[in-house]
Amino acid sequence: MSEAEMRVAIIGAGEMGSAVGRRLRECGARVMTSLKDRSAASIERVKGAGLEVIDDDHLLVRDADFVLSIVPPGAAIDVSLWLSQPFLLTGAKPIFVECNAIAPATTRRIEEILRGVRFIDAGIIGGPPAAGSQDPAKGPRFYASGGPANELLRLGKFGLDITILDAPVGAASALKLAYAGMTKGFTALATAMLNAASREGLADALQAELSRTQPGFLARLERSIPDMFPKAYRWVAEMEQIAEFIGDAREGATIYAGASLLYEWIASELNSGHSDSIEALAEFCKKDKN
Repeated sequence: MSEAEMRVAIIGAGEMGSAVGRRLRECGARVMTSLKDRSAASIERVKGAGLEVIDDDHLLVRDADFVLSIVPPGAAIDVSLWLSQPFLLTGAKPIFVECNAIAPATTRRIEEILRGVRFIDAGIIGGPPAAGSQDPAKGPRFYASGGPANELLRLGKFGLDITILDAPVGAASALKLAYAGMTKGFTALATAMLNAASREGLADALQAELSRTQPGFLARLERSIPDMFPKAYRWVAEMEQIAEFIGDAREGATIYAGASLLYEWIASELNSGHSDSIEALAEFCKKDKN
């Protein structure tokens, strides 16, 4: 089979999954996904990305060279259980690529569930690729580890930025969580302290001091906190996975257990439709308050 006939199944029609699928399609791959039991928003994303819909699990796996799982961390194991039977029954040998923000131990558990399937551990770092560009540098980077990891380089010809780690399954997941623990962990810590300061009526004083002594820090908060709001619900399980990755409470695992609760609270406040806390956070992050 020539690379011009590359076939990729995307499991997960979220913001990242649909955008990755669109990039692959725009670069010449045949890209398929399933919309069984998916939301109206997922259906619209798939239509917008121009992906082929195959709701038969067996056909979806059979017709793919790669199956990329790009779902919320809490759904990663369910995806592997769902696909284990179609993988078992198909005579084809697609490669399963676990792309989710999960702990190395969770990745190895999924590899065990899919025993006998060629398996790549992948960590995605960066935001979804924008439409209309085929430049791999203008999109996220996929780090890959595990025995057949070099195979993923084939998708580099279809607009993805691929870096291979000479390491076993679990390494790419660990790198992803270490990075996310720093970036999303920073957002959680800053959000917690800003919320506490706002309760005491000190938001303006805190902002003035950050502007005076930490302008770069403040600029990052003004971007990262509003960007976090619509994603907070997805970050709950990711923080739990980071806590599992760290393991020992003395080494910081409970920091991320707390971050998980914080993001769960933020998601709940947003769903409530009106929250003084969320409004205070949003007001703090406005660059021009006049």
